[in-house]
Amino acid sequence: MKDGPLHSLIKMLSSLPGLGNRSARRIALYLLSRREDFMVPLAEMILQVAREVKRCEICGNLDMVSPCGVCQDVRRSGDQVCVVAQVSDLWAIERTGAYKGRYHVLGGLLSALDGIGPEQLHIESLITRVRMGEIREVILALSATVDGQSTAHYIADHLVGLDVQVTHFAHGMPVGGELDYLDDGTITTALRSRA
Repeated sequence: MKDGPLHSLIKMLSSLPGLGNRSARRIALYLLSRREDFMVPLAEMILQVAREVKRCEICGNLDMVSPCGVCQDVRRSGDQVCVVAQVSDLWAIERTGAYKGRYHVLGGLLSALDGIGPEQLHIESLITRVRMGEIREVILALSATVDGQSTAHYIADHLVGLDVQVTHFAHGMPVGGELDYLDDGTITTALRSRA
């Protein structure tokens, strides 16, 4: 089984976040045991998502349209933008229902170890959005990790001199915590009591 499509499937699955080789083998065998009622529809759904889901040209969210539904929602405050590392962080905040502003997805965090610099992230487009003048508050909702905090400092430094208030999530977030793994209550409290 060193060659062929099954080996390739296991190899691809094992490269997904959180999956190792053993889990990938189990998933592949499960899919094969349910070809018609699960594997084929899953493959078709993956193709449909690949074709139809777009990255929002304004904030970086994923949606069927661009600009996305969040950016098009006139009920949302246009003078606040919540900066997050990934779309999963945006979804985590949206789950709470506590935030009614707009977003900006960076596409990751600064990381010298991984070779991710400012040019690999959507930082310049954030600064451009702020310079346009509508945004009055930038909420840095980045993880309380070394990379998250260095990214927050980098952005805050580049917003100095612009007419915008820069705030951070309150200290209710655990150090080293990732937004996507926090419960809704913690996210809501951190958002409401940001500094």
